[in-house]
Amino acid sequence: MKRILWLSLFAVIGFVTYSQSPRAVPASINNTLLWRISGKNLVKPSYLFGTMHMLCADDIQLSDSLTNAIQNADNVYLELDMDNLFEMMSAMTKMKMRNDTTLADLLTKDEYEKVKAFFKENSKMLPFSMLETFKPLLAASMVMEQQAGKCENMISMEQLIMQQAKKDDVQIKGMESMEYQMSIFDSIPYSFQAKQLVKMVEDDNKDEESEMKQMTDAYRNQQLDKMEEMTKKEDMGIKNFTDLLLYNRNTAWARKLEGLLAGNSLVIAVGAGHLPGEKGVINLLRKAGYKVEPVKNNMTRKKTKEI
Repeated sequence: MKRILWLSLFAVIGFVTYSQSPRAVPASINNTLLWRISGKNLVKPSYLFGTMHMLCADDIQLSDSLTNAIQNADNVYLELDMDNLFEMMSAMTKMKMRNDTTLADLLTKDEYEKVKAFFKENSKMLPFSMLETFKPLLAASMVMEQQAGKCENMISMEQLIMQQAKKDDVQIKGMESMEYQMSIFDSIPYSFQAKQLVKMVEDDNKDEESEMKQMTDAYRNQQLDKMEEMTKKEDMGIKNFTDLLLYNRNTAWARKLEGLLAGNSLVIAVGAGHLPGEKGVINLLRKAGYKVEPVKNNMTRKKTKEI
């Protein structure tokens, strides 16, 4: 569950001049998160990029290729218009479970106390009195953030993309609304979500490398095939919601993009889990007649040597 949620909800080696577009590379180069969209009578290319929500800021940055694509874009599309202050402010009310439900209503006493203790021990998170009213998978995202990497300075690829877009005066838009994304979690039984939250808290106490750490490493290495493989290893419970979380949204986005790409150069940055596979956005755009090619995307921050 956590692999899919992390990648869906809540990213070119060498110098590229401003006047140039990032160049596509042979299809054999698969370790990339950046893809060039052309063909089907498009006047200008657009770019598809896979994001991840939280990473260590000290070792990640936007590649020259993605920076250049943003500089030359007419618009940047994220999953949500995160620059829309009104929508973001109203998000808090949409995060709560319906009918005044709380975690105490969904868990045994022992499970509830275990989750409560976890969030109290990790005081950097939101107060548990607030989190226990949230849809449990949203509270679980706090656990995933901790599992993804233990560093002081965390950042999302969306933040970096937004910073660059604002610097270049490129308008930010959303593929979906916050209201729609929050409605997805109302379609998944709260009791199921709560049990997933308990499992994540329990897994956090284990010594072995977390699945989220493995997924984060695959993301840094831009291994979409490995991320897809990990996603497919989900237990049978969450597979009942794969269409809801991934595939239905991929289909809707591909249809929406057909109306947006004509005459525009866009950067579309969505969770990396939406890109690969037969039902992924890359393949859906190809089936719609577009040429979608990998672009070199060096996003590793160079570390300075200590003297």
